[in-house]
Amino acid sequence: MAVPESETLERPGIEQVADLARQLRADSIRCSTPVASGHPTSSLSAADLMAVLLARYLRYDWDRPKAATNDRLVFSKGHASPLLYSMFKAAGAITDAELIDTYRRFGSRLQGHPTPVLPWVEVATGSLGQGLPDAVGMALAGQKLDKLDYHVWVLCGDSEMAEGSIWEALDKASFYGLGNLTVIVDVNRLGQTGPTEYQWDLNVYKRRAEAFGCLAIEVDGHDPAAIDKAYATALGAERPVVILARTIKGKGVPEVEDKNGWHGKPIPPDMADKAVAALGGVRELRAGLPPRAARHSAITPNPDAKIELPVYELGQKVATRMAYGDALVALGARPEVVVIDGEVGNSTYSEKFKATYPERFFETYIAEQQMIGTAVGLSTAGYVPFASSFAAFLTRAYDFIRMAAVSEANLRLCGSHAGVEIGEDGPSQMGLEDLAMMRAVQGSTVLYPSDATSAAALTKAMADRTGIVYMRTTRGAYPVLYEPGEEFPIGGLKTVRASAEDEVTLVGAGITLHQSLAAADVLAEEGVRARVIDLYSIKPLDVESLLEALRETDGLLVLAEDHHAEGGLGEAVMAALTEAGEPVEVIHLAVRDLPGSGKPAELLAAVGIAAADIAQAARELLGR
Repeated sequence: MAVPESETLERPGIEQVADLARQLRADSIRCSTPVASGHPTSSLSAADLMAVLLARYLRYDWDRPKAATNDRLVFSKGHASPLLYSMFKAAGAITDAELIDTYRRFGSRLQGHPTPVLPWVEVATGSLGQGLPDAVGMALAGQKLDKLDYHVWVLCGDSEMAEGSIWEALDKASFYGLGNLTVIVDVNRLGQTGPTEYQWDLNVYKRRAEAFGCLAIEVDGHDPAAIDKAYATALGAERPVVILARTIKGKGVPEVEDKNGWHGKPIPPDMADKAVAALGGVRELRAGLPPRAARHSAITPNPDAKIELPVYELGQKVATRMAYGDALVALGARPEVVVIDGEVGNSTYSEKFKATYPERFFETYIAEQQMIGTAVGLSTAGYVPFASSFAAFLTRAYDFIRMAAVSEANLRLCGSHAGVEIGEDGPSQMGLEDLAMMRAVQGSTVLYPSDATSAAALTKAMADRTGIVYMRTTRGAYPVLYEPGEEFPIGGLKTVRASAEDEVTLVGAGITLHQSLAAADVLAEEGVRARVIDLYSIKPLDVESLLEALRETDGLLVLAEDHHAEGGLGEAVMAALTEAGEPVEVIHLAVRDLPGSGKPAELLAAVGIAAADIAQAARELLGR
């Protein structure tokens, strides 16, 4: 079908907006039906909401998607991608041919759910309940840091209003007084398997939004004039606004309107042809407001700022978590560095940054999902976010971390209080899964320093590392092993003890490095020389240096880690050695049973990763 010439709508009236909405509906059908895939009915319900936004409120330079003054548009209901991409066509960012011929096809940038492979998409969405938390970070950047007047618009579905992360986000948006954030909830009554929890009872949503400190506005989601009035009110508000729009799922296709069973199903070709014709056929209406005048953020990044890391004396007992806090303060010399915490700043020691740079510290309280969402949103504005909590509690935010990787976000995460070493607090507080969890994230970096010098150096290295970067820190204070100024390149390791007579290699990180050194002392008294390696970089791994050590110690290796046996340091090493194909004999010591409370020394012995256990494993290998 031939595509007509485009017609530009400049600040259109309400009737013209209704025409644009019909085009968005038609294009949502036209792109999903040929590929027999997608969520057109979820797009049809929100078409009027997005037509008014695109034509009359969204200030965006489509040729300069990274312009600092651009509004942000986040489709938290990412499955409505046909609608988003139809908006991109109406804005002139993509062609009708790309929309119709490539949507959801292999190699296309118009993927089933939006990702930043498209320059106009800030974050990947599709795992419901995440777009709004990310948007809170964007709004914080604009209002608290950039001091720019851009607005953040978020389209949510009513199904995702059941996600706790949505309410974490609204709570923090209200706490920080984010008047530059508007949440548009498409209340279309039907979810994937049937009616949503509250269907069209907008009053339930309104009471909840107001209870979280937001201004809530109910509106007919198919009345452009009412929508326009709600948006105008939102722009004048001094707190977050939640627009609750009553809509009909499948609006514009009478055969499927408000009918269950059509979620995630394309409109059949014969029905689609009829619907597109009724909606006005194939059109090329163009809409969009002129962008704001160019302005710069109030904060100017300075990645070359001089960083003076803290200095620790050899043998001084310092916890790596404290060194992390000290290093954050040093990194604060870079204005783009920001820190987010989950109400454990006196344990992660991020409170040191807060005391020095309070304007760049954001407290999300006990809301780990929102902590990561805030970090993601801040990263989209060019900031360098460090987010910190107990390693155990980051598991709660794992889906956010996974999606941050899909968003190609650059996050620096620190998990403290790792392993049984934390002692009396017991297993609920012990991070024993975090290394496996973080290793599995696409493109991630996983670090595990053993002393204060290495922890500070690696914190600095994290700042310029792309992707998801995770550092694990230890609760207890242990002797400093390295001289000030020692370098710790990511992807390296340190040979802490070595001689030409070494018979076995001991590999540890964090607390188990100190236990391995103690084991080496015991073995030395028995006349056995052991090489000791600090595997501070778990991903990427220095395989060649490991192999060199093993070749010089007859392939005998003891791996010890304060982590579950699955997926941590040990499996990282063994997988690398297996791929290398060199013969080795390995004993892997890890936490294999459920620990309880106790003194750190008692727990290390109870789970079999203490110095005595490492020494005995070495004896066993040598005895073979």
